[in-house]
Amino acid sequence: MTHTTYGARTRVAAGLASLIVAGAALAGCSSQGGGSSVELSDADLDAALEEGGEITYWGWNSSAEDQVAAFEDAYPNVTVKYTNTGGGGSHNLKLQNAVTAGSGGPDVSQLEYHILPQFILGESLLDLSAAGFDELAGDYTDSTWGYVSQYDGVWGLPQDAGPMALFYNADVYEEHGLTVPTTWDEFAEQAAALRAADPDAAIAGDFGEPSFTTSMIRQAGGKPFSVEGTEVTIDLQDEGTTRWTEVWNPLIEDDLLDTTTATWSDEWFTALGDGSIASVISGAWMAGVLESSVPDGAGSWRVAPMPTYDGDDATSEMGGSSHVVMKDSDNPALVAAFVRWLSNDPESVDIFMSSGGFPSTVANLESEEFLNAESEYFGGQAINEVFLASSEAVPTDWQFLPWQSYASSIFSDTVGVSYVQRSDLDAGLVAWQDANVKYGNEQGYTVNGG
Repeated sequence: MTHTTYGARTRVAAGLASLIVAGAALAGCSSQGGGSSVELSDADLDAALEEGGEITYWGWNSSAEDQVAAFEDAYPNVTVKYTNTGGGGSHNLKLQNAVTAGSGGPDVSQLEYHILPQFILGESLLDLSAAGFDELAGDYTDSTWGYVSQYDGVWGLPQDAGPMALFYNADVYEEHGLTVPTTWDEFAEQAAALRAADPDAAIAGDFGEPSFTTSMIRQAGGKPFSVEGTEVTIDLQDEGTTRWTEVWNPLIEDDLLDTTTATWSDEWFTALGDGSIASVISGAWMAGVLESSVPDGAGSWRVAPMPTYDGDDATSEMGGSSHVVMKDSDNPALVAAFVRWLSNDPESVDIFMSSGGFPSTVANLESEEFLNAESEYFGGQAINEVFLASSEAVPTDWQFLPWQSYASSIFSDTVGVSYVQRSDLDAGLVAWQDANVKYGNEQGYTVNGG
């Protein structure tokens, strides 16, 4: 599971924002991304594993300790010192702090896909294309490989993916005569029907999270962020964005979604358990979250394809992360070999999947064992079939901002206002755009609003 946990809407991570300023300012000096590149062959990596040494590794993946133990069993001359950084948000803060200080950072870091541009353009990562990692492209889904292979380099290897789906409480749907929506218009109709039947229940919650918003815009065909070197265009009123807000605005303004229960809070998990929030639209990793954190929902929940727009089968992704080699590592051959094992070796991927992780490796996604696995929690459903179909329909031509962490930190002060006031989301998105245009220009980019 690789999601970022957001607290109360009014709490902005000032410390994170200040450190992202430093990272983005560095990024503004780079036209095509940056970092070191070293010529390494497979033989060099294999020799480094045989010689051994010590590696420091930062991340928060629940299977990391088991993966490290398996790696050390396979390569007894190598010691891996793993640090659990607690989650995406806190991890990014600690890593940027180490990069800014020029010391104290790891050799290997887990990085969420939307954070990669910040560290690529900040010239903090090792380009692994010269180590032959570009030859591994076919092992991964197109969308996840696109995240790690931008800006004329290969900056890591994908770990997992977050193809989106509709998780729903079948008991609640049956009790109130709801049908599983296949389009967003049907979703809106079912939202209204549930509120009418039970004013204390909502078909879904939306507390106003930037990662959810951008994922929904992506599905609708939006391309609000365009980055080419230091030229950045932000258009949060493009056709895809307004296609989403035309559906979502009435849901927010008419109080058909739960916008007051903070996502990831104890109250949110309770609402998922008692059925007062009847659905979640999220990445595949949500299956593991529900199973581990909503035990009362066992047997009640199911997974369905993400509702779509009429005539368009596009889905989206939310979450997911990679493993990267930090530029300042003293032993790039050994560290690159560890990343190759961590994100590509079948033993490592199997350990990751056994903890509920959704892989990015095509071979695993297409295996009969994976596709046919039935989940007791989800009533015996073979949920991976739904996730695989979603992963094959994710638009690949998507970009994040080079300062996406900072953009996320100011989301609550802009778009979040629309959620609090139950008002037009477009106004909040325009405010978010304006704030990002101003910020990007201050950091040395040439930023244009759409």
